[in-house]
Amino acid sequence: MENIYRNCYAGKLNEDYVEKNVRICGWVENIRDHGGVIFVDLRDQFGVIQLVSNDDKIFDSITKESSISVTGVVRKRDEEDYNDKISTGTIEVLVSELTVLGASVNNLPFEIMTSTNVNEEVRLKYRYLDLRNPKVKKNIMFRTKVINYLRSLMTDEDFTEIQTPILTASSPEGARDFIVPSRKYHGKFYALPQAPQQFKQLLMVAGFDKYFQIAPCFRDEDARSDRIYGEFYQLDMEMSFATEEDVYEVGEKIFYNTFIKFSDKEISPLPFRRISFEESMLKYGTDKPDLRNPLEIIDLTEEFSETEFKPFRKVTVRGIKVSNIGDKPNSWFNDLVAYAKTIGMPGIGYITVMDDLSFKGPIDKFLSDYEREDLIKKANLVSNDVLFFIADRKNAPKLAGMIRDELGKRLDLIDNNKFEFCIVNDFPMYEWNEEEERYDFTHNPFSMPKGGMKAFDGDIESIVAHQFDFVCNGVELASGAVRNHDLEIMKKAFSVAGYSEEVIKERFKGLYTAFQFGAPPHAGMAPGIDRMIMLLLDESNIRETIAFPMSASGSDLMMGAPGDVSEIQLREVHIKVRDKN
Repeated sequence: MENIYRNCYAGKLNEDYVEKNVRICGWVENIRDHGGVIFVDLRDQFGVIQLVSNDDKIFDSITKESSISVTGVVRKRDEEDYNDKISTGTIEVLVSELTVLGASVNNLPFEIMTSTNVNEEVRLKYRYLDLRNPKVKKNIMFRTKVINYLRSLMTDEDFTEIQTPILTASSPEGARDFIVPSRKYHGKFYALPQAPQQFKQLLMVAGFDKYFQIAPCFRDEDARSDRIYGEFYQLDMEMSFATEEDVYEVGEKIFYNTFIKFSDKEISPLPFRRISFEESMLKYGTDKPDLRNPLEIIDLTEEFSETEFKPFRKVTVRGIKVSNIGDKPNSWFNDLVAYAKTIGMPGIGYITVMDDLSFKGPIDKFLSDYEREDLIKKANLVSNDVLFFIADRKNAPKLAGMIRDELGKRLDLIDNNKFEFCIVNDFPMYEWNEEEERYDFTHNPFSMPKGGMKAFDGDIESIVAHQFDFVCNGVELASGAVRNHDLEIMKKAFSVAGYSEEVIKERFKGLYTAFQFGAPPHAGMAPGIDRMIMLLLDESNIRETIAFPMSASGSDLMMGAPGDVSEIQLREVHIKVRDKN
């Protein structure tokens, strides 16, 4: 049956249609009066076409951003009127009939074509208008292409796509749950899944060899530039009878092939570099290193173990050597000192190496000759080098990482035409929670400790997990692990974090029971789709990759969420809202 609104797309018209009668529809992007001749730009998803008419009054009833359907003949433009900025720039449609399908008000909240320059909250309130901007729409179309490609990659690798539940039980996965009250079970709650973690492990127990899904995940975490509030999507996957190396191989193929296909930038060659958590924290001050930055951090704690310089005594000391900047003006160094104060440091010490290998700088006078000799050897110092010092009792690694990043930016050391991947592995299984005086899981609580049950024979803080992250340009793109499939090891691992067997039975009922029926060794990972697309699009804000994101404050300004519900709705789910105070 013929479509009553169009027989072709406005943005797909070309010179093959010249002299042909067409019916097209879309939105009025612009109305221009050129000396009594009216020109209208009509936009659909695929592009823009110019409309003209022998009867200008035909355009009297339209306003910008109204949806219309027009019938007319395609004709060639005069050569001096060509517009090489659009694909239809050599043609136009001479309109004979126009129907307004949906009128738009005159006072638009913003101009569609410049919507990205508008305050984000206004954009999100009128997101359907913002998405009419071709640049914004292009991001969403790009997202669709990437997800379709990821699906094809997984299918080619013999993974089976399976959907797991959205309503499930609350689980300690490291973030706050979104909880859903039950109408049928008084005082009981469901939770939205932070990840399909337990379900995908149960699928392995059920005998599925390789599973994947484009999975929505829900976490009540504050938003930031690379993390949206509320929900995000990941390429969730799991493999039976698999080792850490098996997951590395699949992960490397996914990231390498996807980034090669959708980017013109240089990509890290395979295999990706492997870096232990301990090495990453030492050399880069973070477990998400940006390897485009060539600077590395040096541990100088031992060199200052007997120092007379009080700020370096009995603390962790890190150093960062930068070559060929000894001739920078004092103002440059003063600016860096000011930055250091903004991140909680009292300032930043540094020395400049002179031609005779003597030092110049604010802390040189506090150094002994032995310390100078040790620094030259440890940092391989030569003339015109500058060595920066970061000293702190607890936070020296993190602070050094922030200084390294800042130096990389200020010295223009970051190559923005590269995607530098690495795999950070061997994460510590536990970390000490000083406030509650107990051990917490550092990452995923369902990871297998390296060494199995024997791992618990030594110091708790020395236990390393079969846990790893894929990192690109300083952004964590995926977390993965070899899972703990042994019930006895699982009970031991959770007992260290303060969970009794009774609690495990209650909180992880599915896994606790299933692991008694021949659970296979299994491993998996979950690349974050939103972050992948953010990097591929070179966007600095992850919300630019999502059709209807929450605002940074966690509200949906377009739909009015979160909002009030009626007393009847609250009674149905046995909820009473307490006074805020």
